[in-house]
Amino acid sequence: MDWSDHLTPYSLAFYMDVVISGTVLGARPTDSPDRVTEILGSDFAENSFDDHSMSRDYGMVEFFWLRDSPDRPWEGHHFTLGVHQLARHGGSVVNEAIRERYGRFDRHLRFDKLERLLGKRGVPLEYVPDANAPAFTQHWQPASQVSVLVFRAREEWQKYPRSADCVGDVRAIYSSVSAESVAGNRKRYGARRRTALTG
Repeated sequence: MDWSDHLTPYSLAFYMDVVISGTVLGARPTDSPDRVTEILGSDFAENSFDDHSMSRDYGMVEFFWLRDSPDRPWEGHHFTLGVHQLARHGGSVVNEAIRERYGRFDRHLRFDKLERLLGKRGVPLEYVPDANAPAFTQHWQPASQVSVLVFRAREEWQKYPRSADCVGDVRAIYSSVSAESVAGNRKRYGARRRTALTG
């Protein structure tokens, strides 16, 4: 078996910890910028399109904040794990604090393996209809409010010919995704067929 094509137990543990806890090394989606930087370090790229929104890119992980006005503090909104970046750039995109805790990261995270290991821990992922089907499917963990986006159909993804995704790979992990948001997706897209899940 070529182990280069498989995740190490350490990187799997990281993804499982994120899905189970809804945090990155304990950093919550609602935490302040200072708190997130305290946990993940000062090596980030900051982006702000206006006075009301900001994001900080810590490599594979990006945190987002909002505020009502410039004199108000930033309020955490969500974070995203751009797992797909690993396929193109490898473990160099993983934040140093995460690498120190979990070790080496491989280029692909297989959804079936993640789902199976989470199931053994009693942590189910619910299918949620998604606007991007059938190219992607969304899977949600209710307790942690984490959502996992999975690449399903390459023919639906031809407009991105340089994509390094493999069918069945996790593309991204998000938190937090509220029950209200999930209910809205089910109402809006629930009639769509789930053929991508069995393809």
